[in-house]
Amino acid sequence: MPATIRDVARASGVHISTVSRTFSAPHLVNPETRVRVLACAEDLGYRPNRAARALITGRTHNIGLIIADIANPFFPPLIKAAEGQARHRDYHVFVADTNEDASAEEELVHALAKQVDGVLLCSPRMSNSLIEQVSREVPVVVINRQVAGLPCVVMDVGQGARSAIEHLLGLGHRRIALLGGPRGSWTNREIRRAAGAAARSGGAELTLLGPNPPTETGGGAQAEQVRRSGVTAVLAYNDLMAIGLIEGLDQLGLRVPEDVSVVGVDDIALSRLTRPKLTTVATPTAAAGRTAVDMLLQHDSEPRPRGGGRAAAVGDRRTTAQVMLQTELVIRDSTGPAPGSGRTRPGGTSEGPGPHRRADPGGPTGATGGAVAS
Repeated sequence: MPATIRDVARASGVHISTVSRTFSAPHLVNPETRVRVLACAEDLGYRPNRAARALITGRTHNIGLIIADIANPFFPPLIKAAEGQARHRDYHVFVADTNEDASAEEELVHALAKQVDGVLLCSPRMSNSLIEQVSREVPVVVINRQVAGLPCVVMDVGQGARSAIEHLLGLGHRRIALLGGPRGSWTNREIRRAAGAAARSGGAELTLLGPNPPTETGGGAQAEQVRRSGVTAVLAYNDLMAIGLIEGLDQLGLRVPEDVSVVGVDDIALSRLTRPKLTTVATPTAAAGRTAVDMLLQHDSEPRPRGGGRAAAVGDRRTTAQVMLQTELVIRDSTGPAPGSGRTRPGGTSEGPGPHRRADPGGPTGATGGAVAS
């Protein structure tokens, strides 16, 4: 016969309610008691009944994670980190893909609302007003998007874009293109705003190309336009677009970085495997996933009613905290001096890494800082 909660309570010398709290709200239990209860539960082979616990506590111990495009290499490290952090807190994560479709996002939030204790919206395409509306149905934390009055975790892509443009200016580039991402993207707007300001400050001309799909195909499709524009450098919305652009430029007979320098945003694993290796703005995607889970769960320690009282309970628990994670420019091989400028390459030469910059030989970067793929 399977062990029961009473068996665990008897073996560990505590009340049944203490065993229950050990599994439902472990931070409320004395650490020594918690260790003893968990050890006894392990010895007895006890596993709590999640459905019964949900009826008692009003919590499912499930989290929804809604992703804009699960095929984009930017997202898997974030998903993995969020799942690990949730598991550490005794929560499970349901992952859903919207394929960049705002209507699919809304449908998924409604579908998950009664099955989870909260939803992480990663790079959402819904309008701010619609995000605010669905947040009244279920607690929401937004990743890669700032929504007034809602908790969010964003990465400082503005600083990343400024560092990228300043890097290109230091190499003598004065005609630069910005390869924009999807329409409605918060990250796209932040990159455009910051890159434009940095270019104006440095006396450079910034040509806007977009909006574009945030894919290799989207980047490659702009290669001919880049060639016609006469720019000597391009900052792309993300690494996938930058990689696609490099391939497209190669097919047109243009060399990177000798003819055109290219910078991406994200620092996905592929950016270190391309030839040339991609200069990019690194993004702390794993840190964003962990932080978002902690933010969603930090006010989830008290039992709350399901059903009719849920909206009020959610409103009482809502936090409006906003966390900004640092980004960092990683200099590799896809950027070089502007043709005819007489400048030398960075990384031990005339420029060298400065604030929010580092030369990188192409090995793994870790997860110390980053940009975005919203």
